[in-house]
Amino acid sequence: MYAIVEIAGLQYKVEKDRQLYVNRLQGEPGTEVVFDRVLLTDNGSVQVGAPVIEGMTVTAKILEHVKGDKVIVFKKKRRKGYRVKNGHRQQFTKIEVMSIAEGKVSAKKAEKKETPKAEPAKLAEMPAEELSVAAEPKVEIEATKKEAKKSVANPNSDHKTVNFGEDHELNYHLKKNGLSQSKANRETLTELGNGLKEELNKRILTHEEVDELISKNMDKFDAKK
Repeated sequence: MYAIVEIAGLQYKVEKDRQLYVNRLQGEPGTEVVFDRVLLTDNGSVQVGAPVIEGMTVTAKILEHVKGDKVIVFKKKRRKGYRVKNGHRQQFTKIEVMSIAEGKVSAKKAEKKETPKAEPAKLAEMPAEELSVAAEPKVEIEATKKEAKKSVANPNSDHKTVNFGEDHELNYHLKKNGLSQSKANRETLTELGNGLKEELNKRILTHEEVDELISKNMDKFDAKK
């Protein structure tokens, strides 16, 4: 009969009267230690734990504490004059398996939490307005929220007014009226626009107002080349 048991974080195959080295254990030589994390046994038929076998234990006796072979740890950095040499000896405990007690498999099944579903009767009792809101797709609701945020953040982003700080908008009106899209024409249009804003006591101008402004001051612009 043999068993697979977990000892100090590692798994070992053990049999009665077998001696093996494991990671350092607490206890003096001659002390008996019991391991209860038995994962598998084979006594003519294989018994597998889920994850461990309930009630099954492995009893062992500590024979001695020893150290493994020395491992050299050498560090060096090129052209820096840096060299460090250290040694390490891992500590082990030599144990002898005394007995393997029998037990039963303990299967722990995870309980699944089911999300409660809306009952058809409750949906039927809902008012028509609430039912229509509940039936709206989530994507459409999020899109509506985004549009509302944009409208609040930019109240003048309706594309009905002219932003004189954008060259492409000025070029659009110059080209529309058959004028050159030069820097001088853009500066002239900006100057005329600012003057019209002061005259009308307005902060923004519509596209129609800008086109009418250009048509009244065609002589101040350079013709299209």
